[in-house]
Amino acid sequence: MTLTQFAVDDGPHNSDGLLLRGWDGDQQVTGFVSRRVMDDWVDPRQPYRGRKSLYREQYNALGKRNLAAIERIVTSKYQRGPAFNRQYPFVDVLLSDITESGEALDAHELVRSVGADVCFVDMAVAVANTT
Repeated sequence: MTLTQFAVDDGPHNSDGLLLRGWDGDQQVTGFVSRRVMDDWVDPRQPYRGRKSLYREQYNALGKRNLAAIERIVTSKYQRGPAFNRQYPFVDVLLSDITESGEALDAHELVRSVGADVCFVDMAVAVANTT
């Protein structure tokens, strides 16, 4: 089974994380990866306290860059059905789901530097200067 029209929802929303939409026939499926999970996936060695978190534009760019991998994770969890997903057809992707999947995040253009939170090299995401 493959979700169709699976994409990052980069429109306005109140979710604090990566929001994805796809279709299973006439059933809309919503996937969600929280900002904290995205932060952990990008750099699992960084302790959560004191870590500079990704901004919406940055995790949306990561989501688009890694859409195929994220779609496989969402689809796998969605296929387990309502008995496994309490909020079915909403799929909340946890770090454990990512770890179990073995999917690697392509963040090679993501650069963390002194004086900046996060920036992407050669991508249309600006450096967020905090100093």
